[in-house]
Amino acid sequence: MSNKRRVVVTGLGTINPTGNSVLESWDNIKKGVCGVDKITAFDTTGYKVTVAAQVKDFDPASRLEKRELRHMARFTQLALYAAEEAIEDSGLCEADEDYTINSKVTKIAADRIGVIISSGIGGLGNIEEQHQRMTDMGNDKVNPFFVPMAISNMAAARVAIYHGLKGMCTCPVTACAGGSNAIGDAFLRIRDGYEDAYVCGGCESSITPLGIAGFQNMKALSETADPMRASIPFDKDRNGFVMGEGSGIIVLEEYEHAVKRGAHIYAEIVGYGANCDAFHITSPSPDGEGGAACMELAIKDAGIKKEDIDYINAHGTSTNLNDKFETAAIKKVFGDHAKKLFVSSTKSMTGHLLGGAGGVEAIFSVKALEDSFIPPTATLKETDPEMDLNYVPGKGIDKDITYVLSNSLGFGGHNACLIFKKMREL
Repeated sequence: MSNKRRVVVTGLGTINPTGNSVLESWDNIKKGVCGVDKITAFDTTGYKVTVAAQVKDFDPASRLEKRELRHMARFTQLALYAAEEAIEDSGLCEADEDYTINSKVTKIAADRIGVIISSGIGGLGNIEEQHQRMTDMGNDKVNPFFVPMAISNMAAARVAIYHGLKGMCTCPVTACAGGSNAIGDAFLRIRDGYEDAYVCGGCESSITPLGIAGFQNMKALSETADPMRASIPFDKDRNGFVMGEGSGIIVLEEYEHAVKRGAHIYAEIVGYGANCDAFHITSPSPDGEGGAACMELAIKDAGIKKEDIDYINAHGTSTNLNDKFETAAIKKVFGDHAKKLFVSSTKSMTGHLLGGAGGVEAIFSVKALEDSFIPPTATLKETDPEMDLNYVPGKGIDKDITYVLSNSLGFGGHNACLIFKKMREL
């Protein structure tokens, strides 16, 4: 590890069901505010699933240029919106007359800053809309911008284009692990010297008629009508996840450079693990074996002891198998220390953002370190008797912590794990 560069978090940006900025969202997370509500994005008549975690009062024109918005899918708008906050927060880019369109990289050369932003599904709403348009009006009426609007990599590409960032630009499409893969991959690129900074994270917007119908019919979503009892990770009454939308973007930077320019350092990222269950297209491997191995990889990569981990931001989807197997995985990895860990799922408040989940949860993990606060599993009322860890039910806890581990587990068996460390001194 001695010949590898240190990597720190210097910028945060988010828009998610609990808030349209880091300040608003984190304040609501600390209060245990649940962002789940009745679906308003479309008419749910005839659907078994009627609740989701939607972004509230989203006005993309407040940060993005209006003429471009009609050529962007919603998932891209959400990513750009969050990226604007993260980049401005980091201080990496200095604005000219119109920051949102023509920012100039002044702190690091443009080819030394990369972009990695995940989306699991991309522009699903646009696919539905344009297919209907073709059916109703003919193939020559399909929007010529349809393809660049719908493809999953366009959020990363748009961020790079807006800010002139010429380092590697890519998009991991690894389902619900994608946001964490994006951050982990960026971490490795900086640590190994390929670039000096990255804008990275995830985004998603799949609360659409087809998206809800698809997950509903595979029995993955909660059919509970009460929004406060739908996303209930680790609860004995859990019966599926709640679809969420939004974006979480962070700026990672090489440590020495961040210190020299006087950047605010939120935390250090010290470990990353990624692997595959190679078991089933949707189900986790038995007893969470793949997730356990992934946590082991991240801990080894960080060069720390298992007992050093204080808090786990769990994948915690509120599905029967995930919560059961993730608990088993944690117990397998940490042994006796598992009972001393704080484990919570912020999906109890945000719902499940699929490819955007890892980015949003990385922000919550970093803020937990900075504020010495462990967020709750806010909607958890009665823990499943099969599971016996401290899931921080109801209310968060003020607690000074040093290491946070964040889990992301995706369909197809994709697993990603990140470890962040509190910055106690420079």
